[in-house]
Amino acid sequence: MPEGIQGLEIEDRRAGQILEVIKALYEVNKFVPIIVEGKRDRRALRSLGITGEVILLHGGKTIYEFCEDILKEHERFILLLDWDERGETLQKRLASHLTGHYEEFSIFRDMLKALCQSQVKEVEKLPALLKRLLSEGITL
Repeated sequence: MPEGIQGLEIEDRRAGQILEVIKALYEVNKFVPIIVEGKRDRRALRSLGITGEVILLHGGKTIYEFCEDILKEHERFILLLDWDERGETLQKRLASHLTGHYEEFSIFRDMLKALCQSQVKEVEKLPALLKRLLSEGITL
C-alpha cells in the first residue's frame, strides 16, 4: 500500500477514535456536567454535539471557591481542561480540591490528549482538528 494512502487511513482512524470519545462524552454528559476553562471551550463542545451541562471554570472566583461551590451542586463531574501548560496546572489545582469526584471520567481528557497528539492542546481547537482529519480521510 502506498505510504500516502496508509497515512490517510491512519488519520481517518484517528478521527473515528476522536468521534467515539466525543460520543461517549455526550452520553455521560447527559448526567454529569463537564468543567472547561472558558466560553470558547464550551462553544467547541456545543459544535461537536455536546448538549448537557458545561460549566465554565473562570467566573471571578478563586479555584478554592469554585471547587467549594461546584461540590455543593454536583457529586460528580468531568474535568476537561486544556492539556497545554496552563491547562495542566489548572487540572492539577482542581484535582487536588476535587479528589473522589472526577477520576472515573478522567479517561475522556486522557484519550483526547493522546489522540490529538501535539497538533491540538486546547479543547476549543478540537472541532477544527476533527474537521481536518475527516477531510483528509479517504474511502477505498
